[in-house]
Amino acid sequence: MKKLEVFDPALCCSTGVCGTEVDQALVDFATDVDWLKKQGASIRRFNLAQEPMEFVNNTKAKTFLETAGAESLPLLILDGEIVLTGRYPKRHELARWFGIRPNIEKAEIVKSCCGNGKTCC
Repeated sequence: MKKLEVFDPALCCSTGVCGTEVDQALVDFATDVDWLKKQGASIRRFNLAQEPMEFVNNTKAKTFLETAGAESLPLLILDGEIVLTGRYPKRHELARWFGIRPNIEKAEIVKSCCGNGKTCC
C-alpha cells in the first residue's frame, strides 16, 4: 500500500487537537487519519515543533521549508511525491490517493485532547 507522510506546522501536540481553541480542520484531519489507518494505510505525521529533524532529514520537506517557509505547511508527500501543501486534505482526497472508497462520517467538535480544556497537552 502507498505511504503518506504529513509534515505539520508547529502544533502543541502530535495532532494539534489540544488547547482551548481547536481548529476544526485539525479535528477533521485527525479523524480522517484514524479512518485511513483502519483501512490499512501507512501514514506518518511529523510535527515541526516536536520532530524538526524529520524535516531536515527529508530532502523534499527541507527544500519546501527553505523555499516556501513554515507558514506554507502542512506538506503531504505520497510515495515520495508532494501531493498537497498549505491545507489538510479532505477524506475523499485521501480515499482517492489510496484507492479506498470513502466512508463519510461527521467529525465531532473536540474542545481539548487534555480533557479539562484548560491546558495544552
